[in-house]
Amino acid sequence: MGFGGETSLIQDTLNFQTLVQIYQQTPGLSADKLKRVLEIVWECLMPNKPRGLIFAYDEAQNLSDHAGKDQYPLSLLLDVFQSIQKKHIPFMLALSGLPTLFPKLVEARTFSERMFHIIFLDRLGDDDSRDAILKPINDAKCPVKFNSESVNTIVKVSGGYPYFIQFICREVYDVFIQKVNAGEKPTVPVEEINRKLDSDFFAGRWARATDRQRELLGVIARLESADEEFTVQEIVERSKLELPKPFSSSHVNQMLASLTEAGLVYKNRHGKYSFAVPLLGQFILRQLQQIGEQPRLI
Repeated sequence: MGFGGETSLIQDTLNFQTLVQIYQQTPGLSADKLKRVLEIVWECLMPNKPRGLIFAYDEAQNLSDHAGKDQYPLSLLLDVFQSIQKKHIPFMLALSGLPTLFPKLVEARTFSERMFHIIFLDRLGDDDSRDAILKPINDAKCPVKFNSESVNTIVKVSGGYPYFIQFICREVYDVFIQKVNAGEKPTVPVEEINRKLDSDFFAGRWARATDRQRELLGVIARLESADEEFTVQEIVERSKLELPKPFSSSHVNQMLASLTEAGLVYKNRHGKYSFAVPLLGQFILRQLQQIGEQPRLI
């Protein structure tokens, strides 16, 4: 402009490669680069007058800092979005995951408790569980139908947890279709489903525990409150009845801290502990039964 000649407008698509280029060309730390990328994205969106943009991150309990490797992805994520929010850019960060997620957020950055609106999703009641099982069949006009006995079995085995309802129903659908086509009476194969659920969902988590930690988890699984919440003292008292070498309070505290880091238990807001994975206690009891270990009568 001002020197004569023609001017040209350079247009570029705001695709992944462009965003990477902006990130790489922005000076400063990784946080500075990410903030700049998000700011430019919002500048490009503003002419369309959007209400905002949602960044959804599932299984977020697996996101954590690693000081030993000098890697801090969780802290970086929180710092960047806190800065974006302070600039009144309407970007929402939605994280979902197991109950271990919230303690990780607070541990990474203390301000994260004020940064998020925390919602705890509990298991479904019996009526909602039945709706989750039956409505998809009715809506899709599925050729497979469940009788009340099959529905009640699925509700009981799933414990009302949506993931397990989805997992179990898929297995049951396949089995029912095969049996109907073969002219057989379809039934819910509970043992087969539990075996597949154990290998696909629980086994990887169980492998994180040492032998002594598995002993502790076995003691917890035999508590009446295992599926809800439990205390250090309850574990100590039960171990005296179950094990030739019972646990002391200090030992239980240390092991629970290690199991929390492994994502198997977590400390809730009431100062008590709970299994971080739904139905983990039942899985543990099945494992103990396989090796022939029986609970002692009290």
